[in-house]
Amino acid sequence: MRIVVAEDLYLLRDGMVRLIEACGHQVVATAATGPETLDALLKWRPDVAVVDVRMPPTQTDEGLRAALSARGELPGLPVLILSQYVEQLYARELLADGAGGIGYFLKESVFDADQFIDALERVAAGGTAMDPAVIAKLLSSGTSNRRLERLTEREHSVLALMAEGLSNQAVARRLFLSDSAISKYTTSLFGKLGITDDDNNNRRVLAVLAYLNNP
Repeated sequence: MRIVVAEDLYLLRDGMVRLIEACGHQVVATAATGPETLDALLKWRPDVAVVDVRMPPTQTDEGLRAALSARGELPGLPVLILSQYVEQLYARELLADGAGGIGYFLKESVFDADQFIDALERVAAGGTAMDPAVIAKLLSSGTSNRRLERLTEREHSVLALMAEGLSNQAVARRLFLSDSAISKYTTSLFGKLGITDDDNNNRRVLAVLAYLNNP
């Protein structure tokens, strides 16, 4: 994969570059500020980008804004966002276009090499990759949606794993269920969440968005 790495901390940026290249992928560009990030994304059009939320010059949400702007010009541009803390708003904004190819990981998760590279590959393939710690934090904060109250406990478990970006097969293995059972649960929860079979939308992304949204 051709990858852009945008992170203002040199040691973390260099560490990610080394890890990515050690796994056989190519880092085509790096960036240390919001404007540099946007320029790199538009110039290189990478297979996937790793972008820190907070970057110079303001150290607020420069990286996130650069990623969103780039996806506005290059719809579906795969981006894995890194954040020091869990911010529900960031997760919602990233998923809002329903296009997929989005991930949201805490920086500490980068040190789990297998998990990090797996997330990059899932995002590059157009899927979603939500850090399990992010999902756990959103749940503990009381985030809810009235439509979610219609889900059974099992459907809720399936949706939580889906929010991490796991495939039906991976969810089945995690819950020790058959692929056909997971397929039935996903069909049921899509119906309860009012998500129709529309070719113009990624139903899994819409389900995750419903999962993260407030009522």
